[in-house]
Amino acid sequence: MESLLSQFAAPDADLTSLLALLVDEIRPADARDGQTARRNLQALCYVLSTEAELRCALRDALSELARTYRHSELYTTTGILPNTGFVSEGFRRLGHTLLPEVLDPGLLRTVLRRAFDRPSDRHWVIGVGEDSWLQLIAALRFDEAPASEVFPESLAEILRSLRVLSYWIAACGMEPELLRLEPSLETYESPFVAQNREMSAYIEAFPATWGKPLTAASDDRHLRVLFSQCQEVIDRVRKNAAQKGTSIRLTYHLQRLRQLLRRCEQLLDILAALQTEPRSALAYPPIVRLFTQLVREECQRNNLLRHWRHNTELIALRVTDNARYDGEHYITDTRSEYWELGRSAMIGGVIIACMACLKIMLAKAQMPPLTGALIFCLNYGIGFCLIHILRGTVATKQPAMTANAIAASISEAGGKLNSVDILTNLIARTLRSQIIAILGNVCIAVPLAALIAFAVFSISGEHFTSPEKAAHLLQEQSLIHSGAVFYAAIAGVCLFISGLISGYYDNYAAYNRVPERILQLGWPKRLFGEARMQRVACYVGDNLGALAGNLLFGFLLGETTLLGLLVGLPIDIRHVAFSSAFVGVSLVDLDFASDPRLFAWAAVGVAMIGIVNLAVSFTLALNVALRARQVSDPQWRNLARAILAHLRRQPRDFFLPPARAA
Repeated sequence: MESLLSQFAAPDADLTSLLALLVDEIRPADARDGQTARRNLQALCYVLSTEAELRCALRDALSELARTYRHSELYTTTGILPNTGFVSEGFRRLGHTLLPEVLDPGLLRTVLRRAFDRPSDRHWVIGVGEDSWLQLIAALRFDEAPASEVFPESLAEILRSLRVLSYWIAACGMEPELLRLEPSLETYESPFVAQNREMSAYIEAFPATWGKPLTAASDDRHLRVLFSQCQEVIDRVRKNAAQKGTSIRLTYHLQRLRQLLRRCEQLLDILAALQTEPRSALAYPPIVRLFTQLVREECQRNNLLRHWRHNTELIALRVTDNARYDGEHYITDTRSEYWELGRSAMIGGVIIACMACLKIMLAKAQMPPLTGALIFCLNYGIGFCLIHILRGTVATKQPAMTANAIAASISEAGGKLNSVDILTNLIARTLRSQIIAILGNVCIAVPLAALIAFAVFSISGEHFTSPEKAAHLLQEQSLIHSGAVFYAAIAGVCLFISGLISGYYDNYAAYNRVPERILQLGWPKRLFGEARMQRVACYVGDNLGALAGNLLFGFLLGETTLLGLLVGLPIDIRHVAFSSAFVGVSLVDLDFASDPRLFAWAAVGVAMIGIVNLAVSFTLALNVALRARQVSDPQWRNLARAILAHLRRQPRDFFLPPARAA
């Protein structure tokens, strides 16, 4: 390491290449081995603290790099989304991954990329901790360098970068998307524009006040107040978007604005620390924080998966927020709400029994596969929509909605839980609500389906299905005679997707102002009257997501078997309410003389189908909702432990309504 450091003093040394070699000396074999990297940094610090000539050579080399290379692209581009949009940025990253971009040799950004040229470098750079980098800066002893009366070029680069960032913030703050959701930006002075005026004054005054005590004209307090006002506007826009709808572009735009504001604050932290005491160590912590962030972002500059995940999580937050409002209706608190949900589930059980019998009749028609799949899709989709219109409940539709309501009680800041006790109580109420909904569906679907089969036999003298078909229906629901559990998991995935679809169309109706646009149509008003069209528009606005989710859920269920035929895989679905109805039909058509063991396994299979339907859809929906809110794994484990403790202490809360009204 000493021989490498001595080369920095050579007059014709390639400083960028030598810096890359020095980083290679520090870099551990395993990028995640922060302890080895920390020891290597400590060894470098020891050499620098004991060898004044080597320390001077490296310090002068770093100062030369900071003085001769342009900084602005590093501060204004790295870690900040471009203004091209989500899709364009995705294609840019893909293109640069396949065919690397040409690096500009005059940029400090290029020096950083050549030094930390491995995507895995971010792990050990962050893993060594801020203290290790602070020790390295302290070991370089910048206070030994002779003081200069000339304003440092590196600080002039920071000021130029701040000017660019400020212009971008002002332009972004007047985008039509923001003005639509926050009209006050046009009515009153926008903080996004005001900060640009204040930033210009700050930049002009800074060189003249360099090294002098702070005055009201030279400090950045007013700038930071304006930045906080900008952040408040962004928060209001996000809240308004939850009611008025959002888009990928708006979500992307708000994320970019936050990044620009944060980068300005980081650069101001450095300038504020250096302004009064240019040789003070107060600037070291903000410099290290910015350095580690820049290295992390440069190492992941072409990471397409990270770009996709980060942006889709923000979209998922908006979609799950919209689905959350429906989910709150499925979580009961009082006994009256509990039994009301049970009655609603009974309505669903009536429709499902009819849908199950109709499916059996349609299957007898021996239609071509594509035609049959389309008819089955319509049977499911229209039936689920009818249940919603009649204010019924499908038990398995609950988890995708209730999971979002549960996740909404978790704060977005750092993935912290607001209150574990409140959250466990919410989950207990959710579980007992889903149990009564399943019982309401099944307890009506089984006897009603059996009654329909018996009525057909009484009227026509023929069984609704043949004994062979009835036995086959029982076997399909059996836990050991078919892949019922696997097929139930497929249905759970369909349930999860339908929940996202519901949230998406709720957002679509709000963002595109569908109710208002319906009222713009002239001929329906003349035909039906304005009052009736007002009610129609209001109903569409409130229920478009639910109707679209139910209809498309039916199509997902109906086309699964056809998909299995097309790809040659034995793919099917099992839905607890339909499976229970099929059991009721089979018992009647077998004259209640079925094999007791087969019936017992079918009953167990129906119970397991219900559990898997709920578990899969609930887990997937909760996972998306929690990731959208960036909840950490330790928080999730704490929640799981609290739920188990509550189950041991008060098991009744998970199965039965409260003894008295809350």
